[in-house]
Amino acid sequence: MRPAYLFFLLLFLTSTSFAQRSDINNFIVKESLLKNSKLAIIAADSLDKPQEQINGIYTFSVSGFTQSLKFNDGVAILPLQLERSSFVYIKHINDKGTHSKLVYVYKKDGDLSPYAFNSMWLVLIPLIIVLLAFAFRKFLIFAVILLLIFFYFNHSNGLSIPTFFETVFDGLKKLF
Repeated sequence: MRPAYLFFLLLFLTSTSFAQRSDINNFIVKESLLKNSKLAIIAADSLDKPQEQINGIYTFSVSGFTQSLKFNDGVAILPLQLERSSFVYIKHINDKGTHSKLVYVYKKDGDLSPYAFNSMWLVLIPLIIVLLAFAFRKFLIFAVILLLIFFYFNHSNGLSIPTFFETVFDGLKKLF
C-alpha cells in the first residue's frame, strides 16, 4: 500500500514541476477586465502576442515588493489596487534573465490607462537639462528648478530613488 502512495506522490510532484516549464520572458500590463483599479499582467512572446499556455505561480517584483502571482491562461491580476496615477515598476527574474517594465498608470474616473515608459527617458531628460545648463549659464537656475520638479514628480508618483536607479540600471543592461 505504501509504494502506491509513494508512486502517486512522485507523480504529483513531477506533474506540478512540469506545469511551470514555460518561462515568462515578456509581459504586457493592462487594466483588469473587472475594472476594479487593479492591473493585469499578461504573459506574451517577443511580438507581444499573449501566451495562453502559461499557468502556475510566478514571482514578480512590483515597485520593490515581491508578489507571487498566479497565472491562469497567461493572465495574472495584481492584488494591490491603485488609488491614483502612479509609476509601477514590474520585474520578473528567471533563468533567461531579468525582464522588467516601467509603466505609468494614469487613473481617471476609475479607469486605468497603463503606458509603457522607456527607462532611458529617465536618463535622457536630466542629461539634456544639465547639458543645456552648461551650454547656457543663464539657464542654470531654471535647470536646477526643472530637475527638482522632475525628481519630485517621479517621487510623488511612486518612483522612489532606489526604484529610479534600479529602473535605469535594468534599462542600461538591456542595451548591452
